[in-house]
Amino acid sequence: MARNDRRSAGEARRAPTNQTIVSSIFWSPILASLNRRTPPSRPARAISRAAFVTLALAGHATAGDDPAGPAPAQVVEIRGTRAGDERIDPGAGARSLPGTVTTITADDIATLNVGRDISNIFQRVPGVVANNIDQGDTGNGFRMRGFATQGTHGADTAIYIDGVPQNIPSSQGGAGHGPAFLEWMTADMIDTVEVVKGPVSALYGDQNRAGAIAIATREGGAATPSSAAVALASHGSRRASLTLSGDYGAVRSLLVADRHRMDGFRHGAGNDRANLFWKLSATIGDGIYSLRASYYRSEYSGAGYLSLPAMEAGLDPHATQYGLPGFGDAHRKSLVFNRRATGDAGWFATAYAEDFERSRAIATSTTQHTFGYDDRRIHGARAGNTWTFGERAVLTAGLEGRVDRGDALRQQYRNGQPTASYVNSQDLDLVTYGAFAQGQYRAARELKLHAGARYDRFDYDLGNRKLPAASTGYRGAVFTPKYGAIWTALPDMEVFANVAQGFRSPAAEQISPSGNPGPLGAPGGRINPGIAPSKVRSHDLGINARPAAGWNVAAAVYHIENDDEIVNTAPDVFLASGRTTRRGFELDLRYQPGRAFSTYLSYGRILRARLDNPLPGSGALLSVPAHTWKAGAQYRAAAGPGKLTLNGDVYVTARNPYYMSVPLARRDMPTFVRYNVKAGYDAGNVQASLAATLQPHRFASDIAYGTAAGLVVSTVPKAQVEAALRYFF
Repeated sequence: MARNDRRSAGEARRAPTNQTIVSSIFWSPILASLNRRTPPSRPARAISRAAFVTLALAGHATAGDDPAGPAPAQVVEIRGTRAGDERIDPGAGARSLPGTVTTITADDIATLNVGRDISNIFQRVPGVVANNIDQGDTGNGFRMRGFATQGTHGADTAIYIDGVPQNIPSSQGGAGHGPAFLEWMTADMIDTVEVVKGPVSALYGDQNRAGAIAIATREGGAATPSSAAVALASHGSRRASLTLSGDYGAVRSLLVADRHRMDGFRHGAGNDRANLFWKLSATIGDGIYSLRASYYRSEYSGAGYLSLPAMEAGLDPHATQYGLPGFGDAHRKSLVFNRRATGDAGWFATAYAEDFERSRAIATSTTQHTFGYDDRRIHGARAGNTWTFGERAVLTAGLEGRVDRGDALRQQYRNGQPTASYVNSQDLDLVTYGAFAQGQYRAARELKLHAGARYDRFDYDLGNRKLPAASTGYRGAVFTPKYGAIWTALPDMEVFANVAQGFRSPAAEQISPSGNPGPLGAPGGRINPGIAPSKVRSHDLGINARPAAGWNVAAAVYHIENDDEIVNTAPDVFLASGRTTRRGFELDLRYQPGRAFSTYLSYGRILRARLDNPLPGSGALLSVPAHTWKAGAQYRAAAGPGKLTLNGDVYVTARNPYYMSVPLARRDMPTFVRYNVKAGYDAGNVQASLAATLQPHRFASDIAYGTAAGLVVSTVPKAQVEAALRYFF
């Protein structure tokens, strides 16, 4: 699961004295916190025992016992490290950063149970909770490092695809400010995914507080085979996809078409989704040019959330909230141009245009919905250059801008029909632009320095249709520097550290609030023009080590402060006065003795995630799991005329706090455990797979939130099975 350098016995030797000193400095605070914390839950103990049993079995599949023969193996390669020389070399890519970076490849994704939720591509990334909330195509949650603000829909993490930002500011058809909607993608479109922990990179802007995700789409030609696939899964899921890849002179073409229909596990739930993607690429001189177009359509219904106390008292977990399903649809059309250099140096550019329309209706009673709607036209560009100075230094600098215009509203529906009552209705004209620079310098053979900075400006015109007197312009700016270093402390161990700032822009509803629900054109209104973008300051210290042949160990501790979180202090009053602290560590252990077998174990521990100055009557703890365990293994073997690949993964979250009752009482959500198993068989041009997802704990879900009446959850099935068949041509 991690690609490891094969090193001679001489290279693998250690300097015990230096290693003891460095290890003691790094591990002491982690071990101390482990000794202080309460014992882990039973599932957490079970996962650790199971993982080490798996490691013990690795002796049966050493490098010399590769049953798949001499052919190159498709290994699971989710990497938190690079080879030491590569990591210390100056570079412009994410994996050169002095921080924790995980890379997911197309081959990795092929071994996962992705199913209906593209968020599942992140299921092996250490310390990450990623999911769709199972209410239709409502966005893709991505929570890490204690960030939970609107985190069930992807805010607080900057997400880019081929250089195009995916976070939608001031969304009403999704969920608040900055959600990301990745449902327009399918696994067949993805080449690589890079997950950057923390705001250490200057290349990513708004929402880069917990970190950033950079996704690159695939190209046609020899890099991608043509194929046709069908899949059937539990709860009425049926899927057909077609991938056409080829070379036409100097142009490489990739066309992906996908149609997915499913019924829900819950009564009244379902989804009908269509995706179309076409990308043309060509290498001209020292650059790779591409033009891609995509179309996405979805219609869905969602069964809402159910009360945990009510289910414990006998409510059917298949039931629909209020007996009234939610509903919605989405339409996206985009066109993207890209240019990147073939080598380390050169200019790069992205230009894009998108028509974005989305709605979501949430049931609020047995007769009412709140209907959210976005109708936006988005276009933007990004350009810059990377310079290399021998092998000692790299500098990247560039400019970017984005224009987002359209409507965002929430309206109350009764008996399926719109009423004259609105929660909000805004005419948005959001213009953002910025400049970024990032450089690395190899000061010595064992030391690389990193520095970067961004300057971003916001030029908004907000037309408040509900309270016209609150219509306003907004002008704001933010500067976020980043510093770091990588030190090769030992031949097989790098130590990295960074201090970086990230930010999130203010939402339209925070600048121009809409008051209580009511008609359009009502009198009154308040403007909060002085809100500044909210900045975080993040501190990281970590190591990447290869202690022995086949082993990779990565670990990091982090501390994140925010003293200008935007909070609602009174009706329609928003101030940048909230103070939050997030602190924790992550451990990642990977072992691959040969091409036939690999395994991993990771643990994410959030030591502190709280609002330091909560408002009276509100809770201080942020709703994020204190413990996140992940473990898994892959085994490959020749079987008859083909090749068998087996994968197993387990995922556990525990001690996720929430508040209920008046006065507030703190509770913990039930421990959530999920098992994924997948068997794939490749023979000639045919690939067949059988996968299962098991979630055995009754009423447990990682999709839940606290209310005054208790915990409400989106229930999940105990078992789901999928069978798929793909033909390559």
